[in-house]
Amino acid sequence: MLERDDTHKFELVSKYSPAGDQGQAIEKLEKEFRAGDKEMILEGATGTGKTFTMANIIKDLNKPTLIISHNKTLAGQLYGEFKEFFPNNAVEYFVSYYDYYQPEAYVPSSDTYIEKDSSINDEIDKLRHAATSALLERNDVIIVASVSCIFGLGDPREYASSVISLKVGQEISRDKLLEELVTNQFERNDIDFQRGRFRVRGDIVDIFPASRDDNAYRIEFFGDEIDRIVEMNALTGEVAGTLNRVEIFPATHFMINEEVMEAALERIQKEMEEQVALFTKEGKLLEAQRLKQRTEYDIEMMREMGYTSGIENYSRHMEGRAEGEPPYTLLDFFPDDFNIMIDESHVTMPQIRGMYNGDRARKQMLVDYGFRLPSALDNRPLTLDEFETHVNQIMYVSATPGPYEMERTDKVAEQIIRPTGLLDPEIEVRPIMGQIDDLVGEINERVEKNERVFVTTLTKKMAEDLTDYFKDLGIKVKYLHSDIKTLERTEIIRDLRLGKFDVLIGINLLREGIDVPEVSLIAILDADKEGFLRSERSLVQIIGRAARNSSGKVIMYADSVTDSMQGAIDKTMDRRERQIAFNKEHGVTPTTIIKPIRDAITAVQKVDNTASESESIIQDDVSFADMTKKEKQELLVNLNEQMENAAKKLDFEAAANLRDTILELKAEID
Repeated sequence: MLERDDTHKFELVSKYSPAGDQGQAIEKLEKEFRAGDKEMILEGATGTGKTFTMANIIKDLNKPTLIISHNKTLAGQLYGEFKEFFPNNAVEYFVSYYDYYQPEAYVPSSDTYIEKDSSINDEIDKLRHAATSALLERNDVIIVASVSCIFGLGDPREYASSVISLKVGQEISRDKLLEELVTNQFERNDIDFQRGRFRVRGDIVDIFPASRDDNAYRIEFFGDEIDRIVEMNALTGEVAGTLNRVEIFPATHFMINEEVMEAALERIQKEMEEQVALFTKEGKLLEAQRLKQRTEYDIEMMREMGYTSGIENYSRHMEGRAEGEPPYTLLDFFPDDFNIMIDESHVTMPQIRGMYNGDRARKQMLVDYGFRLPSALDNRPLTLDEFETHVNQIMYVSATPGPYEMERTDKVAEQIIRPTGLLDPEIEVRPIMGQIDDLVGEINERVEKNERVFVTTLTKKMAEDLTDYFKDLGIKVKYLHSDIKTLERTEIIRDLRLGKFDVLIGINLLREGIDVPEVSLIAILDADKEGFLRSERSLVQIIGRAARNSSGKVIMYADSVTDSMQGAIDKTMDRRERQIAFNKEHGVTPTTIIKPIRDAITAVQKVDNTASESESIIQDDVSFADMTKKEKQELLVNLNEQMENAAKKLDFEAAANLRDTILELKAEID
């Protein structure tokens, strides 16, 4: 059995030291966790350096840590930050490895079956393997993950027991090693040497680990003994160094031997016969025939090939789990004594809670109509209760902790002071009567100063009508809501920052993840209409969008001050007063954050000016409708390359935007 190295310590590398509220927050969190408290909240205002505080806690507690974020893009940003903080430790990245994923589903009302469609990102798959192998090898590991970490992954015990340990002088025949590699799902290919493959040349075996994308291992034999182990560049063959021993981890997380597979197939066959008999008894002959045909095909594929499309639906039988028993997940790869940090917990925890129900509802339809066996229901994410059983110690991180966190613990470390000195915005409440004329005057003031304005409404229609009204007055304005295509959203935000227009109107701007330092005014229309969009938590998040500008101001248009409004105002004013006192004591002058404006995500690459007219067929302003079929197909290839490159760089926002454009273009071509 592979033994974990517990000698490594976390080394935080940063030119900064704790400032503002960070020092007292770190001290309180560390003290409570060391005293044995299981759950803590870090309530940190926007821009106070919560990530740096998290890094200090990791260093001080020195335990393997899982950081969970609610989306891939934010997880990618956190991964980059923690890699910089801990360059000498294992910082890994674990998210869903699909560039594109359409789950299998059935819609009874229209009798529509949607087949599973997915595109696996090889780079992310490599990072997932690097994460699990690091957890089994060492103690100083940080895994930054999305909520996909609560989905089934395979038995860590089977994975660990399948690790091939090789050392110089070890007696093992070359053929025995090749047999073990094939058992661990490695593929032999002497020509195309890639991740998860091996090649053989006489007494030399080259192995390309699934967790690497650059270096491979060369195992040199002398008879039935390992004579030398070399780490080399997989492309050039250049030797990086020699090793005394090496661990070869399986090429897949789902490890299963032949005996287990055969037993699993017998259980699948038995379940199929029982379910078919039940359908027949109920008169559901179509469902019975469909289930029998599909399941027998899958059994034959698994028996002959060891794999079938949708094999994950049989995971309960493969792993020998009982009905209803939770699947193994990334959390099972961690040792018992580890920490969990939930980033933006007010969003992430509801996501963790909701994953199971959404997945269950979709799969129940497949089971009821004979597309899948009932055991497919156990290929699922963890329930909230099951997630909680994995918690050793957990820290919820948010500017606005949600009800779940607040019910779990009253231990809160506040981090309100910004080292940059920026203040929370001033807040005014003004009457609804005449609100639009009043708002126009405020907008004109900001336009003269070359500043931007956000306006939040409650409905799409109001956002569109208000946009038309402002345009008639000569105000440069656009609106943003869910009907706007993903690619257009990023272009709209970029154009706002560049000053191509001055006012952006939306419904739930905080949900869009907008961060625009140029915005100095936020107008909240109908602020006194209680509900999700005007809850205290939502209002605090909206107000925080103006905290990046030294002239930040928020105007709430309302005829009465609701409890949610008062709570948000009180919290903001308290933070503002504490920041003012800190700035006065330390002589800090607040300055607007300077944030670079990224290039827009283009649907096409710019052509070289020297290209011939026939080559320059795709221009930035050409719509799909104006393009020929050949031009669309060429553009499709171009977009796929851009999407793959963006995903490889962990820029998942760009990859997702390009994916949406690809789907739109495919529909045009079809």
